[in-house]
Amino acid sequence: MLNGLWFAFFLIATVAAMLRWLVGGDEQVFGAMVTSLFDMAKLSVELMVLLFGTLTLWLGLLRIAERAGLVDLLARALGPLFVRLMPGVPRGHPAIGLVTMNFAANALGLDNAATPIGLRAMKELQTLNPTPETATNAQILFLVLNASSLTLLPVNIFLYRLQQGAPDPTLVFLPILLATSASTFAGLLAVAAMQRLKLYDPVVLAWLGSAAIFLALGSVVMAGMSAVALSSMSSLLGNLVMFSVVMTILIAGQVRKVPVYEAFIEGARQGFEVARDLLPYLVAMLCAVGVLRASGALDFALDGLRVLIHGAGFDTRFVDALPTALVKPFSGSAARAMLIETMKTHGVDSFPSLVAATVQGSTETTFYVLAVYFGAVGIRRARHAVGCALVADLAGVLASIFVCYAFFG
Repeated sequence: MLNGLWFAFFLIATVAAMLRWLVGGDEQVFGAMVTSLFDMAKLSVELMVLLFGTLTLWLGLLRIAERAGLVDLLARALGPLFVRLMPGVPRGHPAIGLVTMNFAANALGLDNAATPIGLRAMKELQTLNPTPETATNAQILFLVLNASSLTLLPVNIFLYRLQQGAPDPTLVFLPILLATSASTFAGLLAVAAMQRLKLYDPVVLAWLGSAAIFLALGSVVMAGMSAVALSSMSSLLGNLVMFSVVMTILIAGQVRKVPVYEAFIEGARQGFEVARDLLPYLVAMLCAVGVLRASGALDFALDGLRVLIHGAGFDTRFVDALPTALVKPFSGSAARAMLIETMKTHGVDSFPSLVAATVQGSTETTFYVLAVYFGAVGIRRARHAVGCALVADLAGVLASIFVCYAFFG
């Protein structure tokens, strides 16, 4: 799957570039594509430099958490749920605790913590893989839920809006909450359909029902808060939770008489190994995405969508937000740039900007996640992971559009 997908990016880019040259007379397009190849290769190395420190820190802390028994505790607590969602993972396996910690970090917007925890979880799941180059059902479910954007506190979106002069930076909080819930639910349903998971099981229904009730109550409470109070709470909660996790791990290690410094160094060494193994996968995927962008293929797609939507008689205001949606599965930085560009061009509180902000907060960089998580363990055959992840992305985009029309239309 990844072989065909990677080649398709280059093939589509080549066709788009030929059209720009032969039809539009743009002789610079091929130079832009070549430049993009080198730029993306450079960006891959820069990303690795940033990841080195993050991976080293959190994998060191994870080693302490493991030796203190925190991962096993989480695994036992959530065993009844994951034995049904991931029947291939034995009850109490360390991967279950790591998966839980990863989901919690994503929900709170702690990306720096979520990625190394997720990589460690994927490595634990790989120990159960009878065919190491092919993704297992459990690995696919884990990746798709990661790619569905689990974030419940989109602090970064608030900051982008604040930087662009939004009088109410948190205006899109509830739309993002609803849209990201739709994307996660769609991803879970897609995987459940492919793997024939029994979501109607009483234990699964109890967990999902409890999460839905908690989400609904939280939405009601936060809807009554002022924009300033909500933004302040989001920032405080994110930082407080992150540092609380660090201290909980260290205190648990001390209580269980774990040599915390030695354990940290032991786990930290793995950060260098993981980052080193990731580099080839990142170079491959980012270069393909860069060529696709430089060729103008995304612009062709956007213009075509605008014509189709206008021809069908629908409102086309949301089309100006689609660049963010189109590039988000490939590149988080490109989507962020598209979002900011939309805000500057149309106004921070314009309808396209509100849709773009909601899309940015409710979708994920699917192919980046795919390359990082599967690349870290050497998986080459993704099976239905890509399709299910894209279903989640599509659900997030459509939900963002519909929710924004309901809130701001």
